[in-house]
Amino acid sequence: MAATLPPPRLLPSGDSAVTVEFSRTIDDAANERVLALDKALAAAPIEGISETIPTYRSLLVHYDPGTIGFDALGEKLLAIASQPLPPATKARRWRIPVAYGGEHGIDLEDVAKALNTTPDDIVARHAGGDYRVAMIGFTPGWSYLSGLDKSLHMSRRQSPRLFTPAGTISIGGIQAGIQCLAAPSGWHLLGRTPVRTYQLHRNPTFLTEPGDRVTFFAIDHKTFEEQDRAAEAGEIIAERVDA
Repeated sequence: MAATLPPPRLLPSGDSAVTVEFSRTIDDAANERVLALDKALAAAPIEGISETIPTYRSLLVHYDPGTIGFDALGEKLLAIASQPLPPATKARRWRIPVAYGGEHGIDLEDVAKALNTTPDDIVARHAGGDYRVAMIGFTPGWSYLSGLDKSLHMSRRQSPRLFTPAGTISIGGIQAGIQCLAAPSGWHLLGRTPVRTYQLHRNPTFLTEPGDRVTFFAIDHKTFEEQDRAAEAGEIIAERVDA
C-alpha cells in the first residue's frame, strides 16, 4: 500500500517542472510507485500538465505555471501518490535473443576474469535472469533493467567508450540494459541483440515500456546476422510470450 510508505519529495525543476521523488536509491518498490503515479495522471489528467517522464525512482512533471502553480500542483500530486497502489496487472513478457561474446560482446572474457569464472557461466547467469524494464532513457529505446543477478553486480568501466554498437546488451553496477542505438557507454558489453527496441518507421515505434518483463536467450552469430537483417526490414524479432 503506497499510503503506508513515506510520502515522496517534491523538488522544483526550473520554473515549469517538478520532480516527484519516491526514493534516493534504485529499487522496484519505488519504481512501481513512479509508474502508478504516471498511469494515474494519464487516466485522470490534471489541467496544466503537459508531459510526464518516469525514471527509476522519480517522475518529472512538466506543467504550465500560468495554468496551475507549484503549490497547487504539488498538493494534487501528493494526494494521488498517497493512494494505495492499484492491483497489479499482468506484465507483457519478451524473450530477446542475444549473440554473446566475440565481436558482439567484447567484454565477456574480461567480466568472467573479474568475477573469477568462465564466459559460459556469465552467459548462463545473465540469460537465466528475469528482468523488469524500470525506465526508458538516455537514447531512444534504451531499456534499463532491474533484476540483474547479484553475482553479476560490478562497477562500470573506469574508461567509458565513446562508441558502442546498436543492439548492445550490457551490465553496469546493479543494472542490465538493452541499448538500441549506437552511443557512448561505460557499461560492460556482453553481447548484441538484433531486436530493435526503437525503430522510427515501425509500428510500434517503441517495443518495450516500463513495467515489461524481459528474459534473454543465446543465439549463434550466424543467426544474429539473419535476424538483424529481418529486424532492419521492420520485423519484430523479440518473442512476446504473455499473449
